[in-house]
Amino acid sequence: MDKHALLKKYIQKHPGDIGNVVDFDAETDKLFPFDFTAANKELSPKIFEDTARFCNWVNRKLKETGSRYGVGGYMEHRTIYSRSEHFSTADEPRRLHLGIDIWAEAGTPVYAPIVGAIHSFRDNNNHGDYGPTIILQHNLDGLVLYTLYGHLSRTDLAGLRIGDPIQKGQKIGAFGSQEENGHWPPHLHFQLMFDMEGMTGDYPGVAKFSEKAKWMANVPDPNLILQFPGL
Repeated sequence: MDKHALLKKYIQKHPGDIGNVVDFDAETDKLFPFDFTAANKELSPKIFEDTARFCNWVNRKLKETGSRYGVGGYMEHRTIYSRSEHFSTADEPRRLHLGIDIWAEAGTPVYAPIVGAIHSFRDNNNHGDYGPTIILQHNLDGLVLYTLYGHLSRTDLAGLRIGDPIQKGQKIGAFGSQEENGHWPPHLHFQLMFDMEGMTGDYPGVAKFSEKAKWMANVPDPNLILQFPGL
């Protein structure tokens, strides 16, 4: 059985072991599905290349739709990464989003959804990058899984130690402001990985679209954990 199947089997067998990443009630909270592909003609470069305008656009969408969170992005081919040189490469720019983003106001709490330990952490302080990032390691009946939390607050990294145990439901951070989260509207980048490939404090969250199959093999759908309806 491959790792994707093992993860699905574990979640089906142990539904009580999986908690929320953010405060979310499927019966009362509305989610707005953001589209950051070329199909979204409303989101022009004039908006997403200016962080303040981008923030205002995101906030307006959430307010107009009465949504607690904006969500989406797994394996989405996004145009917005042209806003940063961080995603430029000589042969092919990186545009394939590997995680799910959860958009809400700065300070929104972030929780560990599964028992685990701190694998690594780092402030990836580049324009367009994750900013403060925490990666947890989990053992699910022998299946090793890593969860990544990007665009946090810098204060969330204070006092952390590699190997420290983390409990399900434990608050591990909060959405950072645009000044500290890589210059994005406040949101959480949540991602799963089976193999960290020797990396610490960082793992690609945006990749080349031509390599989609390779990345999908190591990066399962985060909604297996989030369990957001409609995604």
